Amino acid sequence: MTQLAALPRWRVTMLEFGREVCGDTVAAESREWLVTNGIGGFAMGTLAGPLTRRYHGLLVAALKPPLARTLLLAKLDETASYLGKSYPLFSNRWADGTLEPAGFHYLERFHLEGAIPVWSYALADALLEKRIWMEQGVNTTYVHYRLARGSAPLTLAIKALANYRDYHHTTAPEAWSMEVTTTADGLRLQADPATEPFYLLSQEAAFKAQEEWYTDYYLPVEAYRGQDDEVDAHVLAGLLDFDLQPGHSLTVVASTTAAADLDGTAALRRRRDYERGLLEQAQVIRQPGPIQQLVLAADQFIVRRATDQEADGRSIIAGYPWFSDWGRDTMIALSGLTLQTGRLNEAAKILRTFARFVDQGMLPNRFPDLGEAPEYNTVDATLWYFEAIRAYLAARQDNALLVELFPVLQEIVEWHRRGTRYNIRMDPGDGLIYAGQTGVQLTWMDAKIDDWVVTPRIGKPVEISALWYNALRIMADLARQLGQPADEYQDMAERTKKGFQRFWHTKAGHCYDVLDGPEGDDLALRPNQLLAASLPHSPLTTRQRHQVVDACARALLTSHGLRSLAPDHPDYIGHYGGDRRQRDGAYHQGTVWGWLIGPFISAHLHAYEDRLAAQRFLRPLLIHLTGHGVGSASEIFDGDAPFTPRGCPAQAWTVAELLRVWHLIQDR
Repeated sequence: MTQLAALPRWRVTMLEFGREVCGDTVAAESREWLVTNGIGGFAMGTLAGPLTRRYHGLLVAALKPPLARTLLLAKLDETASYLGKSYPLFSNRWADGTLEPAGFHYLERFHLEGAIPVWSYALADALLEKRIWMEQGVNTTYVHYRLARGSAPLTLAIKALANYRDYHHTTAPEAWSMEVTTTADGLRLQADPATEPFYLLSQEAAFKAQEEWYTDYYLPVEAYRGQDDEVDAHVLAGLLDFDLQPGHSLTVVASTTAAADLDGTAALRRRRDYERGLLEQAQVIRQPGPIQQLVLAADQFIVRRATDQEADGRSIIAGYPWFSDWGRDTMIALSGLTLQTGRLNEAAKILRTFARFVDQGMLPNRFPDLGEAPEYNTVDATLWYFEAIRAYLAARQDNALLVELFPVLQEIVEWHRRGTRYNIRMDPGDGLIYAGQTGVQLTWMDAKIDDWVVTPRIGKPVEISALWYNALRIMADLARQLGQPADEYQDMAERTKKGFQRFWHTKAGHCYDVLDGPEGDDLALRPNQLLAASLPHSPLTTRQRHQVVDACARALLTSHGLRSLAPDHPDYIGHYGGDRRQRDGAYHQGTVWGWLIGPFISAHLHAYEDRLAAQRFLRPLLIHLTGHGVGSASEIFDGDAPFTPRGCPAQAWTVAELLRVWHLIQDR
């Protein structure tokens, strides 16, 4: 048992907030909850209730799983009447900046019950609980109300605000009409005859059809992000009134299918059983609460992606709310999200799914939201594929998968040796990988605004050749395992290792970030070299690995990850915000990335074998689960203190790396 077990043994039901957070406008509005359905759909919002992003809603359905995500049900505005007094439980922020009503003032407690968000409203002596979750595998959201305490019945009046738009957009008022018709169990809604209908249903109460535009919803996070459209509009599609007796419940179901199960109690039991199964599968029932919460968070990113060859394929959503499935993020996150959670079958499906899309020796960078052909502008996703396969085979002896994928890996190596897209090729002189083309972003530092690639890194990026060396060593090991010739891969690896010493700058005590670029070599201190020190096969000497760790610790390490550029560099930007140009200009120029804590801790353990130090590096990000995306881990943070979380509140590779290195620490 390591020292990390001394963390409070929070149960997963104990990630909670009282009135000190719930009643504070800034604190409650800046924390966000998320539930997902395993096919790319989700529901998301703030603890306080106001919609602050265009992506917030109770049903964002993946109409072409895992993509084509479409906002269908924006929110439910509830008003409770109890003992002659009316209590608005909802909140809206309007275009003039006002927050009205402030329903969260009645919020006594917010907590996560597993991954299910729960609001508890105290109304005199009554206590009304609200839970939201999704059905696994279908575009169905449940909103469940229960009068947990009371001396009299409570009347609940609900307004359902609907929409039908791509989740990246906002809606202009009266841009189209919503046809709302009554069915046996609720309402059928359809934006126009060409769109897929959806449903608002309940077995306890009847909806009354409406069609009225509600406008001028202000979206402060979109304003902060410099988006053109900072206001939104929704259609009031239905009204529901219901008298709740103490101990009784009401469930509202939003779904793309009229056949959704309307039994809220049974659906809630299924969800709880599903989450319990995840914890048991990951063998973390007796582990610290933050680790249990991370296991549940990991599940939110794993989604189905059917291919022509495999209807039951799998992929990984890079982050919520706006990312699709990206090759790079998937391969980096695979170990933490699947191997460390006991989900080896899903890992194998992910590896097979992406093998179907290998083209000219490259994995896709991303799958576009609208289902167009995959984009291949990445040099590192393919090399991370080797590491993901190595990690999987280390966790499970799967000779059948190795036999199936080995020819794909051979093809990848051959394409890189002779050259593929975007000038990606091995330099036969030093064995290093050259990559780059004007106007194209290829590494994970991939911000691009129109024709401006912020960090082009054309030439030989340090982490790419480190990944290449790691891949060649893996290929040699796999070839031996299959009884095939391995000398060619071993010889290439040795050439790359020798050539890698070109990256070392003795006086600086760390690696160049890029060699042989259009403007020469780049000595900027960035975290990319940590991969050379943290991968299972490192091309650095033991002393160099120590020095890399020390250099990054002194200049890049923060409580929530590592800066993407040292603060003393003239291009450093310590605050992430503003319009797209400002944000993307800062994205990899000082912004802190949570996922990088993984390579840093791995490299630190390799260098120093100090488990206690590793635990201390990890602890602040475990505490971070109580902020921003509650129960999950953020994508990025400001480079300057206090390192405010930014970007996606739930990011796959951040969650994955926390789980991976926690297990790494445990195994030491």
